[in-house]
Amino acid sequence: MATPGLAGASTAASAAGSRQAAVLKLFSPPPAGSSQPGGQFDSIEFEFNPKELTMGKEADWTTNEGQRADSASPPQYKGPKASRLALELFLDDSAERRGTVVAKVEKLFACCTPKTAGSDNTSPPWVQFQWGGITSFVGYVSSVQARYTLFTPAGLPVRAVVSVTLQEFPSTPPRQNPTSGTLVPHREHVVVAGDTLQGIAYREYGDAGRWRDIAAANGVDDPARLSPGLRLLLPLRGEDEAAGDGRDGADRPAATAASRDGG
Repeated sequence: MATPGLAGASTAASAAGSRQAAVLKLFSPPPAGSSQPGGQFDSIEFEFNPKELTMGKEADWTTNEGQRADSASPPQYKGPKASRLALELFLDDSAERRGTVVAKVEKLFACCTPKTAGSDNTSPPWVQFQWGGITSFVGYVSSVQARYTLFTPAGLPVRAVVSVTLQEFPSTPPRQNPTSGTLVPHREHVVVAGDTLQGIAYREYGDAGRWRDIAAANGVDDPARLSPGLRLLLPLRGEDEAAGDGRDGADRPAATAASRDGG
């Protein structure tokens, strides 16, 4: 199932005819200075899959309005804005009345509450939505709205419609000190079946020979073995040459796999 228009999302083939439950995986925020999420600490599985997914992506352009001219100045591209994913979920526990509807809504609400992961870093949980062949970007829950539509005689909500909006975390962390020798990633690429470092380098830089820069930036020792789901940080054009010579291998950010089990 393809996901056009969603930067940073990866797709994987799902078993034909098998039902795949939608799940929202919750990860601890990264420690200060890291751009990778911590370990998975919880998940929310949905018995009823969403009917629709709304994906949004915008480009950031700016125009110079300070100059008077006969025609408008051409806009300057500043980069992509964060992707968004909105979905509507149906929760129903009217048959067994176990209180799972309220519990899941409260879990979703808790995703808007910051979690502390280090003395200088306060962040909400990092999340990733997965459903069959769709694995979303890593992001955070920016909005949750729950509408309870059915109650027991005792007043227990047993049915709800929940609207959830996810916002992508920028794949580029804050710029490092120029003397630190750490590469500044330009963006993140999620490996899909058939990808090669040479092909990724050609698409990103127009030069297949730059595959070595990507390998060095991610600590890839065997470029012939790229597992689908592997996340690669792509350095800024030209910045890897300025920062990379003589860099100790321990300073390289490690590539991480988009684990299907959240590990």
